[in-house]
Amino acid sequence: MNIVTTTTELRRQLAPMRGHERIAFVPTMGCLHEGHLSLIRKAKKMADIVVVSIYVNPLQFGPNEDFNAYPRSFEQDCELCEKEGVEVIFHPENLYPADGIKVSLKVDELDSLLCGTSRPGHFDGVVTVVNLLFNIVRPDIAVFGEKDYQQLTIINRMASDLHMNVEIISAPTLREPDGLAMSSRNRYLSEDERNRASHLHETLQSMKVLFEQGEVDAGRLISLGRAKLSDAGIKPEYLEIRDAQNLKPVEQLGDSPARIFIAAKIGNTRLIDNIALERAIHRSSASIAETML
Repeated sequence: MNIVTTTTELRRQLAPMRGHERIAFVPTMGCLHEGHLSLIRKAKKMADIVVVSIYVNPLQFGPNEDFNAYPRSFEQDCELCEKEGVEVIFHPENLYPADGIKVSLKVDELDSLLCGTSRPGHFDGVVTVVNLLFNIVRPDIAVFGEKDYQQLTIINRMASDLHMNVEIISAPTLREPDGLAMSSRNRYLSEDERNRASHLHETLQSMKVLFEQGEVDAGRLISLGRAKLSDAGIKPEYLEIRDAQNLKPVEQLGDSPARIFIAAKIGNTRLIDNIALERAIHRSSASIAETML
């Protein structure tokens, strides 16, 4: 496994492989856990060469978010990547000019909802750095997790809108035994907060079950979900049902794919999650509501 810190060196190493071997790319900000490793494993199955970037991107941190406090565990990350058979780690010190970036990308509409509401400019920073990394690595495929589904949707749209020659591959959210989505932020939870955090997925799963049993009124599902969270002492930042392709609000659920999205602070830790809604098997909404109350 090679650890590369400059764009010039990375391009030099990858140049002989282009056109002969399939290159997969997994962009990360480090502090790797099993969720990240599942992306790497998927990339290994689909390509000959896997490049993992470890770069904490300052552009996606807001004024109230501490860039310097973001957890970093580079040596451990390298050990995990080597065990998974990663060929190259790209670990640049800085991707931006010394006098500041003067040209960047901007997201329209898709960044003004869900996480974008409380994190203005965040997704502009995401697409800018991913675009830079795509230009440097020039992968055939890039693998992203579904845990941050809004980010995945925006990256897909960026690749499509800008006619990028890269295939975006999604990988399912990896979860702890109690359903909590794996995240670097989980380490900040106290024991009590960790127990409460499990109610996020539990609520999403309960809403999904009701949908599968026939409830098609999105507003009703959301109200029941909020009640369940309230019982657990959780006030969500948002709990919404959106179209799975364009993230537009959904009022009535039908055959089109949709997802439930949630964000909540447990203590001082902000957690996000989402779950897909498959086509429902219909039955009386009234009897369904009774099973949840």
